[in-house]
Amino acid sequence: MAAGDRVTVPGHVQFGDELLLGPGTPYRWRTLTGWEDSPGVDSGTVARSDAHGAYLGRLLAQPRTITLDDMVLRTEPRRMGAAVRTLRAATALRDDEQPLVVQLDDEPPLLSFARCLRRSIPVGVGGYAIGVVQGAALQFEATDPRRYSLVEQQVETGLPAAEPGLDWQVPPGPERLLYPLNFGSPGSTGSLLTVNDGDAPAHPVLAIRGPVSLPSVTNLATGAAIEYDIDLALDDELLVDTRDGTVTLNGTAARLYTATARSIPEGSFVLAPGTTSLLFRAAPGTTDPRASCSIRWRSAHW
Repeated sequence: MAAGDRVTVPGHVQFGDELLLGPGTPYRWRTLTGWEDSPGVDSGTVARSDAHGAYLGRLLAQPRTITLDDMVLRTEPRRMGAAVRTLRAATALRDDEQPLVVQLDDEPPLLSFARCLRRSIPVGVGGYAIGVVQGAALQFEATDPRRYSLVEQQVETGLPAAEPGLDWQVPPGPERLLYPLNFGSPGSTGSLLTVNDGDAPAHPVLAIRGPVSLPSVTNLATGAAIEYDIDLALDDELLVDTRDGTVTLNGTAARLYTATARSIPEGSFVLAPGTTSLLFRAAPGTTDPRASCSIRWRSAHW
């Protein structure tokens, strides 16, 4: 199931594949904190030892804490136990993060990846009997504080290749040129254009497929590049996850050590808000049209 596939109206919150909160469900909420708040920040600014002020440092966002407060659980009389069991199962402690999708109004919903850290379900006299429990709460933590568009975008290109152009070797005669003229298939430029519609940097996932030697992808605006000293055969795929900082060959073999000296750390290779132009290149003389590079990403929001 796709993340957020059950979110259809404002007020819906989906956690994982099954749990849906909000209108039309037994789980209503009144307050959502931490979702539109800016996350906490770790500042790299260091005080000057010999002058007033400080040396300017980087700001790095901390994990995002998201809390659904003032929840009201409503069921048929004496059916509360089943609803609570479903809620317990969906919010049980686990080691991995699950999609958390929130739609607040008519704008498209946003996606985070989180775990449920705390579940509070008050038990009062008569609440289970009449089918109403008030004051429940759920608290989530997202190690990546950014929120993402549900739609994952993808672009792909091959290595640069010249256009074949018009074949002038035509037989003589009055009908030797037929219009419209066929100039052949367009050549590849080896360029990729990405658009991040959010306001936060997005970490892409790159898939490089052979045959290719010394593949690289370069940000045309900044010059930042990732490059790998590796030979990929026809059926090989080098997967670069810039969020996790991993480089794997054919899904299993780690190849992070093949990064060249001009390659920046994978975690630093991001798509800034707006449009980014990238170039796919390889070793001189490598022009096999079967080689390709695809990039997939989601627009990221603070």
